[in-house]
Formats: sequence, structure tokens, C-alpha cells
Amino acid sequence: MEQTRAAALASMVETPMDVLIIGGGITGAGIARDAALRGFRTALVDKADFGAGTSSHSSRLIHGGIRYLEQGAFHLVFEASHERRVLLTIAPHLVRPLAFLFPLYRGGRLPAWKLRAGMWLYDLLSSFRNVRWHRWLRAKQVRRVEPGLRDRGLIGAALYYDAQTDDARLVIATVRSAMRAGALAANYVETTALLKPDGRVRGAVVRDVLTGQTATIRANVVVNATGPWSDQLRRLDDPQAAPILRLTKGAHVTVPRRRLANEHAVTLLSPVDGRVMFVLPWGDLSYIGTTDTDADASPDGLRVTAADVTYLLRSANAAFPHAHLAPNDVVSAWVGPSQVSREHKVFASEQGLITIAGGKLTTYRVMARDVVDRVAARLHELDGRPLPPRAQTDKLPLPGGEAAELDVLGEAARARGASEATARHLVASYGSEAAAVLNLVDRDRRLGDAIIAGRPEIWAEIAYAVERELAVRVQDVLVRRLHLFYEVPDHAQSAVAKVAARMKQLLGWDDVREAEELRDYFQVVERGRIKA
Repeated sequence: MEQTRAAALASMVETPMDVLIIGGGITGAGIARDAALRGFRTALVDKADFGAGTSSHSSRLIHGGIRYLEQGAFHLVFEASHERRVLLTIAPHLVRPLAFLFPLYRGGRLPAWKLRAGMWLYDLLSSFRNVRWHRWLRAKQVRRVEPGLRDRGLIGAALYYDAQTDDARLVIATVRSAMRAGALAANYVETTALLKPDGRVRGAVVRDVLTGQTATIRANVVVNATGPWSDQLRRLDDPQAAPILRLTKGAHVTVPRRRLANEHAVTLLSPVDGRVMFVLPWGDLSYIGTTDTDADASPDGLRVTAADVTYLLRSANAAFPHAHLAPNDVVSAWVGPSQVSREHKVFASEQGLITIAGGKLTTYRVMARDVVDRVAARLHELDGRPLPPRAQTDKLPLPGGEAAELDVLGEAARARGASEATARHLVASYGSEAAAVLNLVDRDRRLGDAIIAGRPEIWAEIAYAVERELAVRVQDVLVRRLHLFYEVPDHAQSAVAKVAARMKQLLGWDDVREAEELRDYFQVVERGRIKA
């Protein structure tokens, strides 16, 4: 809640840190978790909400990277396959196995022998420890399991397995795990300058975005984990710093799943340019992506364009010819900035700013480990402290990931009065912490009511997001904690006034702040509209 955020920021200002991490996406969150588990005094700040940038605008996949095989990036596939297995273990509620179909057609860019060989290699690089081994389906079998797929020229399909995640909630869970290990974390804290008292980077001047107040955070080491914003922060260190990133944007659209009727995730080659893309199930919706095109704007100014929508719908319609998707079928869309390289690099400036660039969602834990190795070495150089052993971030469950049997959690939620849909939703979002959400309902039965009629989300989740999940703004709740912004046609505008009123009670807002929150949310909705 906001008081906790303010207390964390005050503690960062009062006590010198070992490491200050700037950027609260999945990479920064992972670094904070790893550093805190190694015993370092750790601070994490982000100019917006945690995960508000790239990490909540992804394809929501934890995957080995089947498309990287064509590029010969075997090391990346091996590493990603291992990390997929780790995340399925430490966050089983947020990272779930997903069956993919990769159909092949006569005259297509990819010959059958090459796909078959690639699938065996994919299983081999995961040490044959994927959810299940791949299988090859003949055309007749494909028609039976995915009847909506284009039939003309169909040869068959590979059935293989990867995993899907709730990207925004994975970030929040990782930040919370860092905090449990002792890290201080504050969202809506913008870095405006870097401190260099002796010519070396030793902290930052920050501005509280919500209050406008400025403060100074001192730290022995500063890490730039701002992803697509990395070059902007590097220029605070060195105004002449040459750019290291080539920015791209990845657009996605959601449509009613009944229009495609896809039972599986489908990997397809776009008929427009032959690029690998996906049609992915998400409850009653399917989302289609990604475009992955060069960005001609700053990371903050990206919008989904009509051209993006045309490309995505045309590709999906080619794969599912009976769908006849048109722009007015789009329920929501998102676009995220990204970096071209899926391999990550860690480097330091002459003044000591450590930057992590590149990488991908799946391998964030490895990226964090490599950064904290560098931090540990720097701290050893500075004061001679011993190098701590690496943290077992692959063994410690993320919050909510402690339970092995999710079905048992669902039964427990239903036994406490939750509907079937709400029980499934709570377990998928909170895992073993679903019980804590329902504890709020026990104290006030009205909190068990649906936020939006016919949907599974309940009012107790608003209180939980504020009290336990670092939400301090209406958009934090509706966009990233609950995803109602993306999943209902009006972007939850029908519920936003009641949500704001509830948060006003929880956070002690005055009328002016409540009005500002409503205004800002409607601006978020407007920015989410497709740009002509």
C-alpha cells in the first residue's frame, strides 16, 4: 500500500544501500531478489508501476524459443528450456504448460523434414525434460484436434509444449519475493540524476512521481535495468554515450476466442512476411502476436497502429479462414518496446554504472544472476567483503508458488463459497495465497461479490492488491493486477468509479486525488485505442 511504499522510499534515503537497481520490470525485479537473497542491502525503484513497461506487454510466454533454432542459437534454446522448467516449479500458478500446434502446408517456407528435425532438437536441448515430448500429427489428426485451421494444403502439424505466464503478475511476485528477502522497493520513483561524489556512480537523485518531492539515494553500486530505456539512463551517466540498443515494438491484439475456436496455442508463419507468430488462448479470448518491427518513437510513445492490426488479423485469418476477423472484433490491444538481442550482455561504464541489455522474459533469472555476480565482485573490490555464494533462486518458490497441487487449492476455494469460475481465477492468479484473498471475504462478505457482473474477479482482490501487491493507482489494479483493462470490451470503464472509490477508502485519498486517478485512467484507455 502507499504507506508501505513511502516507508520503503524513506528507508532508501536514510540508509546507504549496497546496490540500487533502477528499473522495476522482470529483470530489475529478478536482480533485486537475487541481490537481497545474497545478503546485500538492496533498493529497487521504477518511474512507473512495477512491470508497467515491456514486462506487461509481452507475448506472455515462457518458452524455449523454437524460432531461435533456425538462427542456430542453440545455447539460448538450451538456457531458455532449463529456465522454463525452473519457473514451472517455483511459480506453478503463474507459469502453466501450454500445448502448441505448428501446422505445415505444401509450398510453405518450412519443409516438413526441417520442422521434424527441429522438434527433436528442441526436446534434446531441454534434456527431454519438457512437459511432454513432441508428437507429429497427420493432416487428419490435425483436423480433428483443431478443426478451424486452414485445411487446404495441410500436410500435418507438430504438437509440442511450452508454457504461458501472467507476465505482470510474475513481476509482482518476484518483487514481493525480493522484499521478503529484505529488499526495499518503491514504484513511481523516477531517477533524475546520478550521484558521482568522487567521479564514480554512487547513487541517484530521485523524484516521487506521486508527490513531486525529490530525494537522494546513496548506493555503492547502481544497476541500470531499464530495458528499452537503458540508453536514456546511460546518458545521465555520460551525455555522450553512444546508443547500444536498436528498439523494436511488439504489438498484440485480443479477439473473442469463439471466433477462432482454437483449442491450442498455434504457431504459424505469417503469409505477409513469413515471420513466426502465435495465436494464443487466454480464457474467453485469444491474443494474436507479435509484430516485432522497428520502433520509430521513444519507448514511452509507442502505440498500436491500424497497420499493426491489419497485419495481425490478416495473418490469423489466413490460418483460421472461417474466423473473418475485422478491426471491430478487437477487444483490446497492447504494444511493448523491446530490444533486438535475445542474448543478454552485462557491462559497466567508466564511471561504474552497471547496465544489463538484451535478454528475454524466460531467462530473467539467469540475467539477474549474472548482474549480481558483477555487483558482488564490485562490492568485494570496494570494501573487501567476502563473495557470498550464489542465491538458490531456482529453488525458492515465488509467493503463491508453494503448493504443488493447484487442483487441491481450487477445491478449498470452492469449499469456502467461491464459484467455480472465481475459484479457478483465484488459484491461477494467487496460487496458495488464494486463501488469503478469501480471508478478506470472511471478514466482509460483500468483498466476495463480482467487480463486474458475470466475471470471476471479486472485490477482495482490490484490497489485496493495495495491501499486499504494491498497487497505489487505479491503473495498477485494473491494468496489471487484474487485467480487466484488457479483458472486457469497455476496458473496465463501467467499474472504474467504484474501484477508485474503494481505493480512496483504502489509501485515504482526498476528492482531488480520486478525480486525478479517474482522469488518468481514462487517458490510459484513450492511449490504448488503435492509432490510425
